[in-house]
Amino acid sequence: MISMIVDNTEIVKVKIADMAVLKDNGLIITVGLGSCVGICLYDEISRVGGLAHILLAESQQFKSRDGAVNKAKFADTAIPLLLEKMEKFGGKRSRLRSKIAGGSQLFVFKKTNISVGEKNVETVRRTLKKLNIPVVGEDVGGSHGRTMRLYIDSGRVTISTVGKGEIEI
Repeated sequence: MISMIVDNTEIVKVKIADMAVLKDNGLIITVGLGSCVGICLYDEISRVGGLAHILLAESQQFKSRDGAVNKAKFADTAIPLLLEKMEKFGGKRSRLRSKIAGGSQLFVFKKTNISVGEKNVETVRRTLKKLNIPVVGEDVGGSHGRTMRLYIDSGRVTISTVGKGEIEI
């Protein structure tokens, strides 16, 4: 995570397998959403927002030799961790809404029908449903990369795609 101040606004850039939470003001941005999925959670009452950039769906399949796991890397662990961080900033689970982007299939593998992007999106949706956090906007699938921006003061989420411009979800 990289943080900077521009024109009195905090801008936080979230890298792959990372997350950030802000309150009241600022911008959280992540680039390079291919098969990865960006998950924005927002509580409009407390104006707490968070963004996670997950790389893979499920953590159980990937254990390091020392047993350590980067929880921000996986959908099934990153979303609960993001929720926990947001609650520390005053966010309430019952008020959270989510927006998701990414899950593209940038490469086709001839020996398998499994799309990493599709699996990531499915696991994100299932995890959010399990936590009773509704998905209120999304831009997923396809074969292109995306940049996702979460504006903390309003909860607005924009998606930029090369050659396609910018949309709000």
